Amino acid sequence: MTSPTYARPPGGMPPQTDKLSSSATFTTAYAVIPASVQRDIVTSFLPGWREARFWVLARPLSGFAETFSHYVAEVAPGGGTDRDEGEEGVQSALFLTHGAARLDIGGETHLLTPGSFTYLPPSAPWSLTAEGEDAAVFHWFRKRYQPAPGLTPPAFFHRNDAEIAPVAMPAEGGLWGTTRFMDPADMAFDFHITIVTLDPGLCIPFLETHVMEHGLYVLQGKGAYRLNTDWVEVGPGDYMWLRAFCPQACYAGGPEQFRYLLYKDVNRHAPLPRHP
Repeated sequence: MTSPTYARPPGGMPPQTDKLSSSATFTTAYAVIPASVQRDIVTSFLPGWREARFWVLARPLSGFAETFSHYVAEVAPGGGTDRDEGEEGVQSALFLTHGAARLDIGGETHLLTPGSFTYLPPSAPWSLTAEGEDAAVFHWFRKRYQPAPGLTPPAFFHRNDAEIAPVAMPAEGGLWGTTRFMDPADMAFDFHITIVTLDPGLCIPFLETHVMEHGLYVLQGKGAYRLNTDWVEVGPGDYMWLRAFCPQACYAGGPEQFRYLLYKDVNRHAPLPRHP
């Protein structure tokens, strides 16, 4: 396996000579937010953050994401936040792809470098500062923790993509695997984030149709992704949101591995409506 590369939003503005055609799509079953539309004028700013901007790729919204939000943050050197989470019961995960950042949590300091993944427990106070001469770019997932009887929320941890051996999917000889940041046997987690890796030419060999909501960000390579009834070609920096039960599959293109960062909600009962 070659050293991984990580895509990032291009920012800037396309020239007037570019075509307006795009794979950007918003449906009731899925959405595609390609890298080509992740530009300067669609960023957001957040209270408590300095020298930072955010591409909001998913947020709870009727007919869109239900369980989570997903930002890509770009923080200039020296920028960051000194505030805690800000919302009671909200947990986070960070995955840094470019630059470096200092994370302070629980009286400890951790240096985040490309490939760093950190889990931040519900309501935990933490702060972050971009280090070095380049902007720190990272994915930020937020989800309100769902308690369950007999379980306590997970503790903070820090791991790196390069240090985790992908787990091979059955019957594929290690050519299709998942880098698992969370222990799938630990029921305390109510969401998982993984990196899915497929060698060129491989595929997800059936139309997955399941209760988990997904957010997918293509880190490297290209592929053709089946979303509900449509095939969409995706590449580095493209984002996909899939509603629960949206049929999905993909073929990996070439010449390099197709890798994407994947969110899914797990390990909890489906919420049921309350009747008067």
